[in-house]
Amino acid sequence: MKTRFILLLALLSTACLPSYADKPRLAIIIDDIGYHLDNGYRSAKLPVPVTLAVIPHSPNATELADAGHKAGKEIMLHLPMASHNEAAPLEQGGLTTGMAEEEFKSAVRLGLAAVPHIRGVNNHMGSAVTEQARAMQWLMDELSQTPFFFIDSRTSPLSQAQQMAEQNNIPSASRDVFLDNSRDHQDILAQLEKAIKHAKRTGYAIAIGHPYPETLEVLERLTPPLRIAGIEFVHISTLLSGTSAQNFSNQVAGPP
Repeated sequence: MKTRFILLLALLSTACLPSYADKPRLAIIIDDIGYHLDNGYRSAKLPVPVTLAVIPHSPNATELADAGHKAGKEIMLHLPMASHNEAAPLEQGGLTTGMAEEEFKSAVRLGLAAVPHIRGVNNHMGSAVTEQARAMQWLMDELSQTPFFFIDSRTSPLSQAQQMAEQNNIPSASRDVFLDNSRDHQDILAQLEKAIKHAKRTGYAIAIGHPYPETLEVLERLTPPLRIAGIEFVHISTLLSGTSAQNFSNQVAGPP
């Protein structure tokens, strides 16, 4: 990890920034907050303004949302949605493709009410549900009555979520990089490098990670040097307020 760390610093110091030399922005979302208490608190203590995505109705959702908010982190709802992987368990309050409209919308409202301090929503799993334009319109019907943004986690390349958000004038964007599909330190560092390069090329990037010990160790060690080297870490809401929403429909999808 030490060698990769040195290479990452070299990348930061030597890479050309032709269009965004001042401050490329990187917004990191930590998904799946609400179960592991210690790692949730550790996420809240990260030394940069990450956004914590909290699963509604999870055992420690309220406590960790409160802790993150007090620590200056942004809180968003990590709304469970059914995936194509039938073996993947769906949390309480999850959205499915078989729901009627009012049942679906009621589950969205209950989820929004279950987590304090939220500023926005992203999908937890959802490779099946996000492909359904009608279901995504129902979701946006509810979000349009709130000030919340929406981030498409892009668990399916056929996702309709951001397109429907844009059609309903909801501030939105899509995930660019998953940091920890592999929990190996070297692989996480490689994904972080990928996010940095994307931010330097386009001006910003959205990366999603999880409260795994390996991911947190990487972020705890690397974020101060990244900050010094000119990468500006921002909350998702800050990124959306300063960047026109774009539809990254060609992004490679991650796991369901």
